[in-house]
Amino acid sequence: MTEAAPRAPRAGVAMTAIGVAVIRAWESRRPDRLYDDPAAQLFVDAARRSIGAGPDGEERWARFEALAEQFYEGRSVSVRLVDDDVLAAVEAGCPQLVILGAGLDTRAYRLPLPGELDVFEIDLPELFAFKEPLLAAADARAVCARHVVAADLRGDWAGALRASGFRAEVPTHWIDEGVLGYLRREEAIRVVDTLTDLSAPGSRFGVAQFDTDQHSGRYTELRRLVRPGADGPREPSGLGPAAGQWLGEHGWRTTFRAWDDLVAPLDRPAALGSRDLGLILAVRQ
Repeated sequence: MTEAAPRAPRAGVAMTAIGVAVIRAWESRRPDRLYDDPAAQLFVDAARRSIGAGPDGEERWARFEALAEQFYEGRSVSVRLVDDDVLAAVEAGCPQLVILGAGLDTRAYRLPLPGELDVFEIDLPELFAFKEPLLAAADARAVCARHVVAADLRGDWAGALRASGFRAEVPTHWIDEGVLGYLRREEAIRVVDTLTDLSAPGSRFGVAQFDTDQHSGRYTELRRLVRPGADGPREPSGLGPAAGQWLGEHGWRTTFRAWDDLVAPLDRPAALGSRDLGLILAVRQ
């Protein structure tokens, strides 16, 4: 009997992981690519078979790819910047990496990481139900110790993380590639408050500082795709504009890095034209 193909998420924030995989697959085909992610196309092909099925499937997939194209330049550059931060954190002595809302992340497979590094991927169960069978079928092998943590960041994810072998007594590098922006402000603060409690001195955390117009065309379309019918006023989400101040008041030393300075060496049209937008690198004191 043929095993059923894994079903791709068709709604909710888990679906954005497919869009990022599309972007990583496109980037990996370029001769001047910023990174190479062989597994991205595997996820994209499986997602297209799943999402593209049915009478309106092809139209929905075309809409999905068109939206990914609008986010391509900035999102692809962001993947590379996070890669660089991961390697810098390992070099600085962080033996653990925790990816919040990991989605279809494959850094445990594609980056030159030490075998003794522990990588913890946190995301919803339905995301891993799609991802894990595809990696297993491809006989993909992580270069380090990879731990799947199926948990909702709005619930007791810390307990699930500890149960997976996480050690709060050693420095950790925390990654948020946008999932906090999908949580209500109080939920996002609660997540960062929890990870602060779990962070030994020397732990690192990257936070974006952007003033995104949520009513611009591409963000409105993204909201509709993720949450059909979500056209009303948007509740405050993420850590907000005072993220750096909050972190500073809770035991983190912060350094702001302007986005345009970070992307300039990469020679891509991803500059934003503002010195106030960028990434905050926080180090636990």
